[in-house]
Amino acid sequence: MDEVELAAERLATAARDKITCAPVRDLVGEDLAYAVQSHNIRARVASGARVVGRKIGLTSPAVRRQLGVGQPDFGVLLDDMAFEDGAVLPTHRLLQPRVEAEVAFVLAADLTTGPFDEQTVGQAVVYAQAALEIVDSRVENWDITFTDTVADNASAGLYVLGEERTKLADVVTRDVAMTLSLNGEQSSAGTGADCMGDPLTALAWLATTAVELGDPLKAGDVVLSGALGPVVPVSADDEVEATISGLGTVRATFGRRS
Repeated sequence: MDEVELAAERLATAARDKITCAPVRDLVGEDLAYAVQSHNIRARVASGARVVGRKIGLTSPAVRRQLGVGQPDFGVLLDDMAFEDGAVLPTHRLLQPRVEAEVAFVLAADLTTGPFDEQTVGQAVVYAQAALEIVDSRVENWDITFTDTVADNASAGLYVLGEERTKLADVVTRDVAMTLSLNGEQSSAGTGADCMGDPLTALAWLATTAVELGDPLKAGDVVLSGALGPVVPVSADDEVEATISGLGTVRATFGRRS
């Protein structure tokens, strides 16, 4: 196997066996990190999973400081990652989960031709929702660089969308305020401006990057635009609730490990 295949196999084995692995930066550099990610996504799709969107990571300065990473990245959302508001989440599928609150966008049109800015990508959004993203590194102790998290599908785990669907005409995404509570105690807070200045700015960055990589965003895609505040470690039996002004509330409970 070449270095991309070796890195992909290390991460896929960790995910399958539920045992964290060493970082993959000893095998690949930043130039091959998305190739590793794509290798494992193709394998998941070949086994029956379906791509439903993308997630943007590392958009919040607070999160970048927490993880020691200096630039945004993105990963792929698959259908078996998605859960409804209020769901009991399968904690047994996760290794070292953390939760963050985000603005989610659902697209009504393809984003295939740039240049992109907040206005052009906003015109492609059918509605926005409050979302929880459960990030989960397959790399032991979250010992990650940019290369490691990109290769590991941007540390994607699960996600939950709130029930309320809001037109962009009814909310200013850069001005939304977020609070996230863990077991009834506030554990994270932030605003839309904490996500690259505006979640729509993050969406424009993703649209540009996706076109450059030859895999543009399409109508129907769900896009998690990135954390609005610090991520919070979670474990079995934890209850999480996030409220984003103008977008509503989203909740989830972490089930017991079997």
